[in-house]
Amino acid sequence: MSSIRTLSSLVRAGLAGVVFAAAFSAQAQAPRSCDEVFQPQVGQSGKDVIWVPTPDELVSRMLNAAKVTKDDLVFDLGAGDGKIAIAAARDFGARSVGIEFKKEMADLARCNAQRAGVSDRVTIINGDIFKEDFSKATVVSMYLLPDLNLRLRPTILKMRPGTRIVTNSFTMGDWEPDRVLSGPGNTGYFWVVPAPVEGNWTLDGVDGNTAATISLTQRYQRVGGTISMGGKSQPLLEPRLEGAELRFAFIDGSNGLRSARATIDGATMKGETGTNAYLSTPFSGKRAGN
Repeated sequence: MSSIRTLSSLVRAGLAGVVFAAAFSAQAQAPRSCDEVFQPQVGQSGKDVIWVPTPDELVSRMLNAAKVTKDDLVFDLGAGDGKIAIAAARDFGARSVGIEFKKEMADLARCNAQRAGVSDRVTIINGDIFKEDFSKATVVSMYLLPDLNLRLRPTILKMRPGTRIVTNSFTMGDWEPDRVLSGPGNTGYFWVVPAPVEGNWTLDGVDGNTAATISLTQRYQRVGGTISMGGKSQPLLEPRLEGAELRFAFIDGSNGLRSARATIDGATMKGETGTNAYLSTPFSGKRAGN
């Protein structure tokens, strides 16, 4: 009987030793810190750029300018060590995706996300920003050279109107930013992707029962144009386009100032019009020929 107890004790001890050895081996194989994954050097070369981390203060400035929330999907193009993608998840509750071409940096970014406790909300893709699909983003951040920004600009302008774009240091050529994010150190820039509105639109209900047509010209988010009613044409007053929202004013049939606000959805628009900033009368519109 005692020999059975002795054998049982030996088995338990052996199993415990195996478990301890496995745990010790796993611990020995896991990096003690993300520095063991990869230690990047400021100025190191990448695919098209050198790596320089965005200062923490500017990261916060950029994400605040974009009004990031838990409902956003943030893509950071050229994610580096994952700083911006991690900050979007940690500080704003967003889901974020970083695209990084250099494998070692992508591995480091994943480690940093795990260390920050946000790996469930941060995805790091080891890939090429010109090949990966980021069309579902609601916010895009970038710290790329001007020529790369210009290469990405056509893709960005085709994104859903209202998508917010933030960059560190470099602009988008002649696409003027909606805001310049000045502050200590680097300057940031902010844009909202505008809806394509150029062309002729027929409006119903913008001034009572009078048929109206607006003709719009567009240069990115800058718009202008005319409105025609009752055989008379006049310039639109203070036209503004932000994302999918178009605002303008005009002189109505009673010689009063009337304001209008509409949401663009492809070839249609719906909105409200009124006087004295009280917009309560619904109107609709569609592109001429649709």
